[in-house]
This record gives sequence, C-alpha cells and structure tokens, in this order.
Amino acid sequence: MPSLRTSAIICSVKSHGEHGAVVRSLTPKNGLVTGYVRGAHSRTMRPVLIPSNIVQADYRARTEGQLASMTAELQHSRGPFLGEPLASAALDWVTALTATVLPEEQSYPQLHLALSALLDAICGAPSAKGWAVALVRYELLLLSELGFGLTLDKCAVTGSQDDLVYISPKSAMAVSIGAGSLYKDRLLPFPAFLKEPVTPEWDDIFDGLRVTGFFLKRHFFEDRRRDVMAARTVLVDRLKRVVA
Repeated sequence: MPSLRTSAIICSVKSHGEHGAVVRSLTPKNGLVTGYVRGAHSRTMRPVLIPSNIVQADYRARTEGQLASMTAELQHSRGPFLGEPLASAALDWVTALTATVLPEEQSYPQLHLALSALLDAICGAPSAKGWAVALVRYELLLLSELGFGLTLDKCAVTGSQDDLVYISPKSAMAVSIGAGSLYKDRLLPFPAFLKEPVTPEWDDIFDGLRVTGFFLKRHFFEDRRRDVMAARTVLVDRLKRVVA
C-alpha cells in the first residue's frame, strides 16, 4: 500500500515518540489500516484523532513493508459523546475490539458497514436499548467474519431446528430444550432475538452479551490483551446500572 486516500473510522490511537501516534483505522475497502501521524498531540489533531471519529485519511509509504505516514481531516466527530458515561464506554469498547482483533489490510466491507451503523446508533438512539441489540449482532458478525461463527440453526445433538434454547460453549452450536435439559447448567442461553425478528427484553439482551462475551474471550482474549476486555466489563456494568 504505497498510497491510499479513503474515509476511515478511527479505532485506536497509541502515542509513539514525543509528538506522534500510531493510529489504526477501519476503512471501507482496505480493512484495518495503520499509519503514523506526526503532531498527533497538537491542539489541532487531538480532537480529530478520537476513536469512533470518521476522517478522510491519506496514507503514504516509501516501501511495501514500511509503516505508512498518515494525515487525517475530520469528517464527523463523536467527541461530544465522550462526556456521556454509557455512550463513551460503548464507543471505547467497539473501537478497541475492532482495532485489536482484525488483521491488517484485509477487506471486511460488512464489518465496516455494521460498525458505522452501530456507532451512529450509540450516538443517536433515544435509549441504550436502541443500540444494545446492534452491539450483540456486531460482535456475532465479527466472530463470524474471523472464522469463529456460531451455528444457531439446528441442534448440535439431534439436528432438529425446533425448541432451540441453549448454546453449547464447546461446539458453538444451538441445543434444543430436550437435548440440553440434563446439562443446562453447563450451557449458554440462546436468546430468541438471535434467530427471530422479535423485540428483546433486557434479560434477553444481557443473555446475548453473555454469549458473545464468552466466545470473544475464548478466541481473542484468553491469554493476552485482557485490558481490552476490561473495557467491555465497564460497558456491561454501566448498562446494568441503567436498567436496574
């Protein structure tokens, strides 16, 4: 990638040296792209380089393997939402998750669309219930896009498509009420909104977050990067306080 000009969602910003930062951003066609921004801590650039902001980014590298230099022009700011504890926690989590688990420069157009919609919902929905379901679906999509998708259309034991109420943590497959009755304490819940167009209650949403959280931790955060998963814990705790 010697040069690239594209819209990008800022996902992470890490200081590098005294004045610069390494910025990871999700682009529509090129996936997650990393660039070095000079003067990242200046008064001009600090409001631009906020995770969840949308920027017009220019990347330039002299050689194929070199870290590209990046310049960014703000297109849409979500900075005002950093003062809202719940929205801020949600923005922090979904951008950190994306920056941490996606491989570099592999195209994920569906993830880009889903992340854009989720960020809009977090900042625009009248209540958290309006975006919490989208958050669960984004996490499921990310798992699927990276090869860890759940099989939720039939029972892992019987092959039946009826009465699916559990998810096996071992196989990541649905389990029917009959097949799972003796082992239900070892199984994850299967909230109906993951398979049917229904409006979930908060208990169902938290069940969905429990499912996606389990598989995200298993595949990406079991042995490393636990500090990233801590951002999710903060978000879920704040959601629980909102609905308590």
